[in-house]
Amino acid sequence: MAIDFGQKRCGIAVTDPMQMIANGLKTIRSHEAFDFIKMYLTQEEVTTIVIGEPRDLQNKPSDATKFIEPFVNRLRKAYPDLDIRRYDERFTSSMAFQTMIDAGLSKKKRQDKAMVDTISATLILQSFMGALEQKKR
Repeated sequence: MAIDFGQKRCGIAVTDPMQMIANGLKTIRSHEAFDFIKMYLTQEEVTTIVIGEPRDLQNKPSDATKFIEPFVNRLRKAYPDLDIRRYDERFTSSMAFQTMIDAGLSKKKRQDKAMVDTISATLILQSFMGALEQKKR
């Protein structure tokens, strides 16, 4: 599972059981994220939660980190046996927007920030899985 955590919304993505393809699940309000994950974990098997780590161009944590850290800490405390990882999310929003253009979505649909968040979470998860695969080789 991957989360693109924002101040207002969180994009959520999951992978197939073989962990080959990331799929956008949904976008939820940030204040509902913990309860959503709690419910999701009772219904689905999740081994790892990847949470986007916003970084600036100098590879330093961005200002958004202060909004994400309390959520990450709460997850780690509630689920100490779950593998919770941070992963660089730089440029995922712009890549999500470009993906929407490439898919031929109308200008009106490209303005749907919830869709951008879900696609961003999908890109974070796919990139994370790709990096894991690279390490295996």
